[in-house]
Amino acid sequence: MTDTLTPSRDDFAALLDQQLQGRDLGEGQVVHGRVVGIEKDILIIDVGLKTEGRIPAREFGIGEGAVIPKLGDNVEVYLERVENALGEAVISRDKARREEAWTRLEVVFADGQPVNGTIVGRVKGGFTVDLGGASAFLPGSQVDIRPVRDVAPLMGKEQPFAILKMDRPRGNIVVSRRAILEEARAEQRTELVGQLQEGEVREGVVKNITDYGAFVDLGGIDGLLHVTDMSWKRVSHPSQVLAVGDTVKVQIVKINPDTQRISLGMKQLQADPWDGVEAKYPVGAKMSGRITNITDYGAFVELEAGVEGLVHVSEMSWTKKNVHPGKIVSTSQEVDVVVLDVDASKRRISLGLKQAQDNPWDAFVAAHPIGSTVEGEVKNATEFGLFIGLDNDIDGMVHLSDLDWNVSGEEAIQRYRKGETVKAKVLDVDVEKERVSLGIKQLGGDPMEGDVYKKGQQITVTVTAIETGGIEVKFGEDDAPATAFVRKSDLSRDRAEQRTERFSVGDRVDAMITGIDKASRRVSVSIKALEMKDEAEAIEQFGSSDSGASLGDILGAALREKAGSKE
Repeated sequence: MTDTLTPSRDDFAALLDQQLQGRDLGEGQVVHGRVVGIEKDILIIDVGLKTEGRIPAREFGIGEGAVIPKLGDNVEVYLERVENALGEAVISRDKARREEAWTRLEVVFADGQPVNGTIVGRVKGGFTVDLGGASAFLPGSQVDIRPVRDVAPLMGKEQPFAILKMDRPRGNIVVSRRAILEEARAEQRTELVGQLQEGEVREGVVKNITDYGAFVDLGGIDGLLHVTDMSWKRVSHPSQVLAVGDTVKVQIVKINPDTQRISLGMKQLQADPWDGVEAKYPVGAKMSGRITNITDYGAFVELEAGVEGLVHVSEMSWTKKNVHPGKIVSTSQEVDVVVLDVDASKRRISLGLKQAQDNPWDAFVAAHPIGSTVEGEVKNATEFGLFIGLDNDIDGMVHLSDLDWNVSGEEAIQRYRKGETVKAKVLDVDVEKERVSLGIKQLGGDPMEGDVYKKGQQITVTVTAIETGGIEVKFGEDDAPATAFVRKSDLSRDRAEQRTERFSVGDRVDAMITGIDKASRRVSVSIKALEMKDEAEAIEQFGSSDSGASLGDILGAALREKAGSKE
């Protein structure tokens, strides 16, 4: 009796545990309950605790085929808390449905199976999908295979979705309608591809046109008709041949079993214009064609539909070198060409544009044989010579060594200016290499050739320059003069007169040639030698110093006689 009236601490703890037993066991879980009462739109549900919970009847009316339970019916609800401030259990039918849905969806997601759902609303970046109690996010890019402008027909309609991602702690589910469509299309495509064979001819409808070709619908499956397979002739853009909606007959060129890509062709249904091309276009034949394309390396000429030849830039003009083909011909221009080479296996024809025209080099040789004189304008001066413009856009070159007989080429070329008209002699013409060699110095002849000048010859020279060690002089013909340098020691017999300041540019002085070296083209000239020669001749004719006559008398008599003979 005493033990009953005064319970121990252990007894009190046991009683408390018994009282609270089961109070926390169901919180955060779905539990079974029974409808024990109905008050207006509120269902009173006993979940096996000391108190009941209340749920609005409308929560049981959510979802397809939902029925509001009656008094005494067993139901499943989500237990949030055992007791609130009013002493009632906090329960929810919505959360129970959500928990049921998550459990079911996790099994479906693990198996990789699709799940039915309904698009119920629009959110930023996509849509909300009800998956039978669980809410999922459908990104806008996952609605369809192609962008969808109007989603209204898809709203509220139950349809399959693929679960891409699930995160239960965060309550996040991402689904895709596109994945279901792609899988269905892949199955359909595999079935259709299996019905096709390479080489088969089918009709199709042009669905789309791109820069590189057109996509043709063959009845549920698309094939690519590449621009190069549309026609044997050059096609710049597919829109030149086809338009969207056109019905075309195509041949299945290739089927890739791995990627299931289908390559189509239209030109394969036509005769190949390259068959027998060597007989139609023999080497050397002259043909007419139309320029279809111009590149940096030449121009393409269409000889017939589907057959094009290349005129390389080197075969475009006899005279215009290093010029872009676009400056010689233009697109769509009709031209005459000559067949240079045919390679049917590589589908290549080499053509020549200049060969269809008269060779100006042959005409030049006929009009200007070697040794003739030509006249032209200085086009350019380079480090190795002058380029002279001649007839029919032909350029001739005067090498530095052919500018002047007596001065260096570097010095001589400074005398000429671009645009200046000059005369030259034709030295050589190489028709094959298209070269004309000219010479300017050859116009006056070589002063060193023949017997024009001899050692001991008396000449009259003109002073052209005064130097420290002597004077520069020239002599001979004005159009081809010879030059020489007179050293100080050769300026006079008298030492006192061996001074360069005695002379001025333009002075004319008599002198004697003392040496000729044709190999080095050098002529030695001396005024002193001529004076000594004159002195010796005078002494021989008028006496010597031994006869009593002075040198002045002798030279005076000689000079008087020389002056008289000139008169």
